[in-house]
Amino acid sequence: MTNGQPGLRERKKAATRDALSWAALRLAAERGLENVRVEDIAAEAGVSPRTYNNYFSSKSEAILFRHRDRIHRIAEALRTRPAGEPLWEAMTQAVLAPFEGAVDQPDPRWTSAVRLLLREPSVWAELTRAAAETEAGLVAAVAARTGTDPVRDLYPKLVAAAVLSALRAATDQWLHAEPTVPLRPLLMEALRQLVAGLPDPSSTI
Repeated sequence: MTNGQPGLRERKKAATRDALSWAALRLAAERGLENVRVEDIAAEAGVSPRTYNNYFSSKSEAILFRHRDRIHRIAEALRTRPAGEPLWEAMTQAVLAPFEGAVDQPDPRWTSAVRLLLREPSVWAELTRAAAETEAGLVAAVAARTGTDPVRDLYPKLVAAAVLSALRAATDQWLHAEPTVPLRPLLMEALRQLVAGLPDPSSTI
């Protein structure tokens, strides 16, 4: 680290990890997970299989790296929001931050392939494992901001679980929407409803 910023070595490692993750996701979406080898992913990213194994232990781990990284970035963004900012305003901005510049309306063929990919048992198992790890980081960030204890207090755990559920729901809606819809407004709406206490929509009819 240099002046709080990643050094050249760290930036290169991050770029390699990102390239491998994208390659794994792209190839698996195009060919099906069972038809993709580690060698294929490494070649697509322009590195050796040995380099791939230095970063990831499985194809599913590589595919879900970007998802895991987003949750870590949400937790970090929450920690850096202004101290006087209300919690849920800070949380909304933190959730949106990793999606800045993301493709809002992807090719429907891509989202269809990703939906199938998420049904793979190995991908689902990795998603479950990653969820436990990333949720702990978000709980700690919420606890630090609210002056609560991440182990003894229920509040930070409830907030983190609710936010991650809203994120999953919005992403699922985005992946299944026909025609495609922008992602960021879905994220904002999911959090808005959460903050409002999830009012019963039938009461407004």
